[in-house]
Amino acid sequence: FVVGENVQTASILCKSDGVMCGKPFVDAIFKYLDCEVKWLFDEGDVICTDQTKQKIIIVARVTGPVNKLLLGERTALNVMARASGVATSAKTVSSLVKSKGWNGTVAATRKTTPGFSLIEKYAVLVGGATTHRMDLSNMVMLKDNHIWSTGSISNSVAKARLVAGHATKIEVECQS
Repeated sequence: FVVGENVQTASILCKSDGVMCGKPFVDAIFKYLDCEVKWLFDEGDVICTDQTKQKIIIVARVTGPVNKLLLGERTALNVMARASGVATSAKTVSSLVKSKGWNGTVAATRKTTPGFSLIEKYAVLVGGATTHRMDLSNMVMLKDNHIWSTGSISNSVAKARLVAGHATKIEVECQS
């Protein structure tokens, strides 16, 4: 009511160096609100303020009714900031190990933020790393408590195989 429905164009700004990530989510937010996003950078681009000699870089422009722009802006910016931060971290770690000659794969194996799992796992991929598993249904992961409760790794794997079926990967966490 306060801002009205006049069509305006807002800018999405990048204020620090990193990997740009989150375009599909931002697009979905503003599409839902009948706004149009015009991207000036691609997903996964490394944005460096030193290259442009600017402290703030416009990465996208969003056009639509002002009230709709304001409805979507905070959610869109929070999603994009989180995804870009995760992608930047993934890129940093992946680049570091490659520079040391390691040919393995960096996989994100730790917990995700509640409600942000899809976004954070997507961002890991954009940053050049991989996910360990998308969710609990993708693989059975046996830890020390499972092995302790069944008496052995063999017993734990056998019980897991009964419920997981032949196609589901079973992984056993080890300490050495």
